[in-house]
Amino acid sequence: MDVKEAEIQHKKLTELINYHNKKYYTEDAPEIDDYEYDMLYRKLQQLESEFPSLITPDSPTQKIGGESLSKFQPVRHEVPLESLHDSFSKEELMNFDRKVRAVVENPVYIVEPKFDGLSVSLEYRDGIFFRGSTRGDGFVGEDVTENLRTIRTIPLKLTKALPFLEVRGEVYMSHKSFFELSERQELNDEKPFKNPRNAAAGSLRQKNANVTASRKLDIFVFNVQQIVGAELHAHDEALRFLKELGFVIPPFFTVCNTMEEVICEVERIGDMRGTLDYSIDGAVVKVNSFSQRAALGSTAKFPKWAEAFKYPPEEKQTKLLDIEVNVGRTGVLTPTGLFEPITLAGTTVSRATLHNQDFIAEKDIRIGDTVVLRKAGEIIPEVVSVVSHAEGSRPFVMPAVCPSCGAKVTREEGEAATRCTNPECPAQLLRHMIHFSSRDAMDIDGLGPAVIEQLVKHGLLSSPADLYHLEVEQLKSLDRMGEKSSQNLVDAIKRSKDNDLYRLIYALGIPNIGLKAAKLLSAYFKSMDAVFQATEEEIAKIEGFGWIMAQSVRHFFDLPNTAHLIGRLRDAGVNMLSKAVVADNRFSGKTFVLTGTLPTLTRAQASAVIEKLGGKVSGSVSKKTDYVLAGENAGSKLTKAQQLGVTIITEEDFQEMIR
Repeated sequence: MDVKEAEIQHKKLTELINYHNKKYYTEDAPEIDDYEYDMLYRKLQQLESEFPSLITPDSPTQKIGGESLSKFQPVRHEVPLESLHDSFSKEELMNFDRKVRAVVENPVYIVEPKFDGLSVSLEYRDGIFFRGSTRGDGFVGEDVTENLRTIRTIPLKLTKALPFLEVRGEVYMSHKSFFELSERQELNDEKPFKNPRNAAAGSLRQKNANVTASRKLDIFVFNVQQIVGAELHAHDEALRFLKELGFVIPPFFTVCNTMEEVICEVERIGDMRGTLDYSIDGAVVKVNSFSQRAALGSTAKFPKWAEAFKYPPEEKQTKLLDIEVNVGRTGVLTPTGLFEPITLAGTTVSRATLHNQDFIAEKDIRIGDTVVLRKAGEIIPEVVSVVSHAEGSRPFVMPAVCPSCGAKVTREEGEAATRCTNPECPAQLLRHMIHFSSRDAMDIDGLGPAVIEQLVKHGLLSSPADLYHLEVEQLKSLDRMGEKSSQNLVDAIKRSKDNDLYRLIYALGIPNIGLKAAKLLSAYFKSMDAVFQATEEEIAKIEGFGWIMAQSVRHFFDLPNTAHLIGRLRDAGVNMLSKAVVADNRFSGKTFVLTGTLPTLTRAQASAVIEKLGGKVSGSVSKKTDYVLAGENAGSKLTKAQQLGVTIITEEDFQEMIR
């Protein structure tokens, strides 16, 4: 390759890597997996190694991470949050060891898991947590203090009041929490996160801390960035000290005296990947001694005393036996591949979503094909490619009629989804009823999928309104429903009649309207009648609403079946008013911002009180803010409120306001 060809190749690789950096770091929406990205990055490194003149200050190889999002305040890292140089083979690890031994004698290594989450900095003053930020580009990150406060494994007060401490950790979402979130998103026909890493990043970068709190994030703290008030000499000592302070450290780490021991431990961690309840994408090898680290130093981007070993994704071939098409709550038909069972990343895989007709057509997936499967992010099975078609196979086409009810299906121009057109489709009804009774909606305890399926099958349920006419004797006829459980369910259904209006709006399953939007509609219009009569223009005026959401609401309430359903629910005694109207609306039109730690109330409790009294809780201070409720260790929001002249109140003032 000559210089001119190298320049063209370098330009293409740089543009491609910058594009994927933005999708990964800034938008939390990666389009390729980590291994594919690593291979692109390595290709660029090799090209620049061969043609050093191509290296520029803004080359992806000279950057650490991604740009900060504009919606959060920037935080400059006094000690950069560096990334690590990657190895993909034993030979490369041995080469790392040779470079270390050329500078220091008899290095001892620590090997620990490389967690696949979002890297953050946590800062403490006199033992109190006062600021948290994302890594960003390694030098400047984003202030996400209020969201980090909601993570239960982050101590807000340390066991020792050190004058100053900065630590680094990885925010992650456990596989259990990820599956629960995915189920809720699937139930609501929302686009699910691709993997736990994106779920963690997307959940932490929320303007509303209540959303972050609901996502059940966790953290492992693995490094001391800065410390005043204590002296540490080695990494294993630092980890034990962090544990004493109240941090959750990596669940296992191993001290190794030779590179042979390091490689054995790296392989052991690799074999464990499928058994862990959190995602790892490699192992990290670190020199243990801090004095040896200082002697080794860093490059412009990487520390020379650490190396990341990246595991390639496990891929296996199997046979596609069939394609099953299921119907969601809003009528979307989703194809699922059924495969000959194989073991991937420690678990048996026999099913994987095929998303939609476009995905199937793009890869030309056919029944009987031999395909390659892998787990995206080590957790979600996906089809990578087709190895070979079965003899006589034909391209798959989505059914022309609904597999549940036989009604005609349609696909709107510009949409990837194919939908059933029958509003009374049993499959849609089943999913809709599961959503209607879910915790965030009408919260009907005891009304699970198995009971709903029986009610639909026995003809006792064809609409949410039918719930409010069920009797104990009818329920007793169902499998595993005795006198007591039947009475408990009837009582739970009766209690749901008194729910706040926003729960009912959310339970109706209006396309594009989630829980937050349902609360906004309820708070703005105060009654179901007002929502029913509102125009698109009036709905679009709500802060946080756009035209698509407004059109979805208007279209839903224009459907003939909607008026009939609302009428039946009203006749059954279901509440149609916002509780803020019924009880107390003293904060109507007022916007609050919460910052710092309150003496007795949690942020979630204070937010609930404000919303109950008709107010709105915002994540940022502006001229439209009426009150900033400030607690201990309030951060930049308090400063901004003072600059803008916004009224600042304490919890004592707040308690006086709500008496």
